[in-house]
Amino acid sequence: MSVDHTKTGRKEIAMENFLKGYNCTQSVLLAFEDLLPDENKKEIICMASGFGGGMGRLREVCGCVSGMFLVAGLLYGYDGPETGTKKAEFYAKIQELAHRFEKENGSIVCRELLGLAVKEEPPVPEKRTAEYYKKRPCKELIGMAAEILENFMIEMEHDA
Repeated sequence: MSVDHTKTGRKEIAMENFLKGYNCTQSVLLAFEDLLPDENKKEIICMASGFGGGMGRLREVCGCVSGMFLVAGLLYGYDGPETGTKKAEFYAKIQELAHRFEKENGSIVCRELLGLAVKEEPPVPEKRTAEYYKKRPCKELIGMAAEILENFMIEMEHDA
């Protein structure tokens, strides 16, 4: 799939999506909405809904990292019962994206990024208020994830 690089501002789009109320994963995914198949767009966004809050507020893998992985799967993934080189090459891409995010932030784990001592939180998300946005680095992390992914995609096209 060829990527249209005339579409600019994916980082800003991702951050705006979060401010609209989308979760971290959906925010990143929707910044690459032009790459989603039209006939499955709604289903893909719904599938991403469980990954917010580090997987349903379990505070595990950061939702914006999961968002990068979902887009990468659409672009570079496989659709069969792969066991060999194709799977290894794709996993190498996933690991590279994770390493780039971790290099910038020290972790890919939601609770570590947020400085939380608890392993999981109640399933009810906090109300999105100005105070909520002020105390959370999520918007910036989402923007960074979109930027990391976009740069990675550009590199992949140049290497092809």
